[in-house]
Amino acid sequence: MSDEALERIAAALERMHPAPQEAPDFASASAFVWHPDPDRLTPVAKVNRVDVGLLVGVNRARDTLMANTVQFAAGLPANNALLWGARGMGKSSLVKAVHGAVASDHPALKIVEVQREDLPSISRCLNLLRGAAARFILFCDDLSFGHDDAHYKSLKAVLDGGIEGRPDNVVLYATSNRRHLMPRDMIENERSSAISPSEAVEEKVSLSDRFGLWLGFHPCDQDDYLAMIRGYCDAYGVEIDDATLRAEAIEWQATRGSRSGRVAWQYFTDLAGRKGIKLG
Repeated sequence: MSDEALERIAAALERMHPAPQEAPDFASASAFVWHPDPDRLTPVAKVNRVDVGLLVGVNRARDTLMANTVQFAAGLPANNALLWGARGMGKSSLVKAVHGAVASDHPALKIVEVQREDLPSISRCLNLLRGAAARFILFCDDLSFGHDDAHYKSLKAVLDGGIEGRPDNVVLYATSNRRHLMPRDMIENERSSAISPSEAVEEKVSLSDRFGLWLGFHPCDQDDYLAMIRGYCDAYGVEIDDATLRAEAIEWQATRGSRSGRVAWQYFTDLAGRKGIKLG
């Protein structure tokens, strides 16, 4: 085979399996997104988040996660955290808001977002983070696993770390609508069909047990819902009297068929647009 043909083959292989990039300059940004194939950490110029003071009705979760994050940023022991519960109640918003608040005093604290479908590559991400001087919150949003989904095994590389152990400068914060990350019928199927039911189920259920912190989020009541909107109005300078806000917000909630922090923000976005107020 000619040298030219070998060069073409080598180039084709390089395109199919590009070499991983080196770790970025972590001082260049406070947030990064993990992308595999090729492996790289992409800096985020501006994180989409709200001020932690605007998050209403999650005081206990906020205080617990804040204390854990401050410990971690200071180089002290800290737990992995699972934020679970009702949709739209600010689980991911809280993670990003707490990081922003703590990073203002500890600029070496970074947040790295990892998509659930990229979990099989997580050990390679950890190798890039392991030797860095910065400290990292590894953030996986909307984490859950379905039938025949083996991605949960990759998550153990972060929670347990295998023979090397989880890097001391990495902690995992994940959000999920499920407390046990697996659908109940999947767990029941494993229990009914396995030779050793307790062992078959334990591996899946115990995944949640590997998080040191479980922070529950529950549907908000009407007072909290209205307080969220009033907080947004005050923060962004949107003027509206209490009676009008209450009537419009309750009507908005009724049309959506639900009440949550997400619905509160959606109503406020509509309100700000009608008032000519930019939110950027």
